[in-house]
Amino acid sequence: MTDDGPSNGSGGLSRRRLLASSAAAGGAVWMLRGLVRPGSAYAASAAPPDFPAGIDVHQRVYENWAGEIRTDQLWTCAPRSPEEALAVVNWAHGAGWTVRAQGRRHGWAPLTVADGTPAATRVVLLDTTAHLTAMSLEEPAADGTAAVRVQSGASLETLLAFAGARGYGVASAPAPGDLSVGGALAIGAHGTAVPAVGEQPPPGQGYGSLSNLVTELTAVVWDSAAGRYVLRTVGRGEPDCAALLTHLGRSLVTEAVLRVGADRNLRCQSFLDIPATELFAAPGAPAGTRTLAGYLDRTGRAEAIWFAFTDRPWLKVWSVAPQRPFGARAVDGPYNYPFSDSLPEPVARLAGDLVAGAWASAPLFGQVQYLLAKVALTGDITDVLLSGTLVRDVLTGDVLTHLLAGGLRSDLWGPSRDLLQYVRPTTLRETANGYAVLTRRADLQWVVSRFADFYRTLLAQYAARGEYPVNGQVEIRVTGLEDPSVCGVPGARPPLLSALRPRPDRPDVDTAVWIDVLSLPTTPALHRFYRDIEQFLLALDGERATVRVEWSKGWAYTDTAAWSDPDVLTRAVPASQRAGGGPGWVEAVATLDRLDPHHVLSSPFLDALLR
Repeated sequence: MTDDGPSNGSGGLSRRRLLASSAAAGGAVWMLRGLVRPGSAYAASAAPPDFPAGIDVHQRVYENWAGEIRTDQLWTCAPRSPEEALAVVNWAHGAGWTVRAQGRRHGWAPLTVADGTPAATRVVLLDTTAHLTAMSLEEPAADGTAAVRVQSGASLETLLAFAGARGYGVASAPAPGDLSVGGALAIGAHGTAVPAVGEQPPPGQGYGSLSNLVTELTAVVWDSAAGRYVLRTVGRGEPDCAALLTHLGRSLVTEAVLRVGADRNLRCQSFLDIPATELFAAPGAPAGTRTLAGYLDRTGRAEAIWFAFTDRPWLKVWSVAPQRPFGARAVDGPYNYPFSDSLPEPVARLAGDLVAGAWASAPLFGQVQYLLAKVALTGDITDVLLSGTLVRDVLTGDVLTHLLAGGLRSDLWGPSRDLLQYVRPTTLRETANGYAVLTRRADLQWVVSRFADFYRTLLAQYAARGEYPVNGQVEIRVTGLEDPSVCGVPGARPPLLSALRPRPDRPDVDTAVWIDVLSLPTTPALHRFYRDIEQFLLALDGERATVRVEWSKGWAYTDTAAWSDPDVLTRAVPASQRAGGGPGWVEAVATLDRLDPHHVLSSPFLDALLR
């Protein structure tokens, strides 16, 4: 899958056309990156000295999802086997270079390389996605589970399709399919799911991260007796595995085995008529109030997407449904929201106006995004007709006809992966901060109400000063914490660096509320706004909330940059992982250092963080 999907016709706009349209609008520096594709190869003047023979190495620009991290042309290779990857690491150790595993670059944090890394840096990027993509199904177990052996460069979309075709699935998964398996495991990727009241999941399906499903993995580690790096298979019951499960890029995993359960069909319903004040109401609201906690009690799976400067979120609610419910639309593939994958051209032009400097258009853009979703999902154009002239200028009759032509999508039903994966690479590329708020299930609504009140007030304060730092949306998901029994391996422990690792002293803390705020990357005052959000979350009642960063997103904000506040990097982040005692942070750092004592598989950023 590439970034350059075809136009959908009838007003649809591919990402490449969006880039060109926005550039023509007079700005959008961050969008211009699409004109030189990340990953494009360049001719090299001279390869690194004595690089392993037979392994192609060339120079490429590295660029991440939102374009905030972009480097000079760095040496990049694509090993054809784990043994070739190992050869590159041993070469780097002898030559004084470092190696960074590169997946599909669908992340925000500088866990691979930092922005602006110069070409002279002695680093080789190891692209796992070209060849390390094999997968196979292990023998199914009597309890209905199976194990899938998969190399780290395979995409998550391919993995879930492979499992689904054989009758297996997971309880939840990240919405994008273009994540590499290795990258997803490295940062503890997650979806949105907690047990509904009375729900008993089938064996092999849990409510934590994908890393928690791993039963064994193979990684490149240092062998002191041999005096070189070797490939070592580490079982889930072995102590070292707990550090490798979510290693943040501080190791190189070439293969993993994941336990999957019998697949279950899901129904996904969309609601756009619930006021934010009701969905995120404080605990104790009157009976009949439609709260996020109430939906989770009934179905276990929900996500709220709250467009900036609007008062009604897009709420998606998934429920287990073995048979197709009356009125639900059956689907046979993922990515069932084309209106968000490929923006209609007038809406794309409005986005182009934003990044060209018309930041005060953020309230209009939020309203248009909400109405776009409402028309495409429900067919209701009443709000469009009642809206102001500016909105109708964007959501023209041709656009509405195009949205309605694909059929309504507010009630979908099908195999789990077809409902869980819904973000294509062609969607608008925004930056995002990210936090997991660990709490008791009984305090879930308290967390979302406190956040919603603060966010709404903060947004209004900025707007009163003529500042519009957010033009995207708030996304709220809810998961359970890591339960190592789900993997079925005796002696298994939770991933030590997972944001979802339970607190040893608080067995009553069983839920994580994930909060992300999205916006276009160059928006003025954005980092300052993110810092205000971060400081609010970190100051939440410590008895009711433990706040951990979402590794792949933005965090540690100063007023001008992410991943830059030394207090958050060196104190708050480790402290959040140490909360409640237990060996998690200290053991993980010590284990990763022991498995790579020469820091060949590291970076300056990781060396500063993991200490």
